[in-house]
Amino acid sequence: MKIQNPFRFGLLGGLGVLVAIGIGSTVGSLATILTYIGAALFLALGLDPMVSWLEKHRFPRALAIVTVLIAVLGVFTGLVFAIIPVITEQVQRAISAIPGLIDGFNDGTIIDNVKHALPWLDVDALVSGARSWVENLDFSSIGAGVLTVGAGIAAGVTGAVVVLILTIYFVSSLTSLKRGLYQLVPASKRPKFIDLAEQVAAAVGRYVIGQGALALVNGVLSFVVLTLVLPAFGLPVSYSALLAFIAFLGSLIPLVGTISGSVIITLLVLLFNGPPSVIVVGIYYLVYMQVEAYLLSPRIMAQAVKVPGAIVVIAALAGGTLLGILGALIAIPVAAAILLIINQVVVPRQNEL
Repeated sequence: MKIQNPFRFGLLGGLGVLVAIGIGSTVGSLATILTYIGAALFLALGLDPMVSWLEKHRFPRALAIVTVLIAVLGVFTGLVFAIIPVITEQVQRAISAIPGLIDGFNDGTIIDNVKHALPWLDVDALVSGARSWVENLDFSSIGAGVLTVGAGIAAGVTGAVVVLILTIYFVSSLTSLKRGLYQLVPASKRPKFIDLAEQVAAAVGRYVIGQGALALVNGVLSFVVLTLVLPAFGLPVSYSALLAFIAFLGSLIPLVGTISGSVIITLLVLLFNGPPSVIVVGIYYLVYMQVEAYLLSPRIMAQAVKVPGAIVVIAALAGGTLLGILGALIAIPVAAAILLIINQVVVPRQNEL
């Protein structure tokens, strides 16, 4: 390429770089808002199969949307009124138990329990290290950390409300949003694009429902086992509703959520109940993780997204690294969408060459 005016070429190139930097900075500033929009759209696509199911049963779309939204809000409200008071009570009991825990550490009761439950662990070294860390604490930084955590919780609650409002809007206007997106595609390619987009939307919806079903199974089984089964055999578990809620929230995160929640629950049981309850709880979650990994998850997810196991792991790790929890949630349906596009667009074109 022959450059007629080097100065003009350099000026245009520099302006292009500045525009690209400005666009990147703008996207970075809007990262939180874009995350809210992505989460709300993800949830809306998850609720859309329910709306479509009601439409197939002769519900008008407006009535189907209202019915689904009322059902979801009703379940959410029932969950709040049924579980939150129990969790609040148990959190208050846990806070009131803190002085007893401190006394237990001082008189060596808790340390003896940990040594009895985990004889291979060098508890004395851990305790001495913890005491040294406490003695060197900077309480001003702790206060700043508490304020930061409080601000984070407030931001999380605000974000949840925003996502809920956006989800309601997206569910009610999903058809019009799709129609507007389809009109941006050239008419000659529109039918193929619509077919692919509908398949991707259906896969996302099935995935959301499947992941929610797995989380519900884990939460309900955890509540039954920790509240009814283990106490019946003389193995009390304190704060069982709170622990079951942790299990439910953990299972919403693919791959690492169940194991992370199980580890947290086991450690809390060790702290509040000690052996032998912690041993039985640990064995239960080891068994449950195997059942979920080899029985529940393949059966549920096989109906939702058909993605090879290696790609599932890679997608979840990449999504979690890029976008945190939201990235881990949407990584698998995004991988399914990419595979769908490759199989139905890229591969046929390569076969025609």
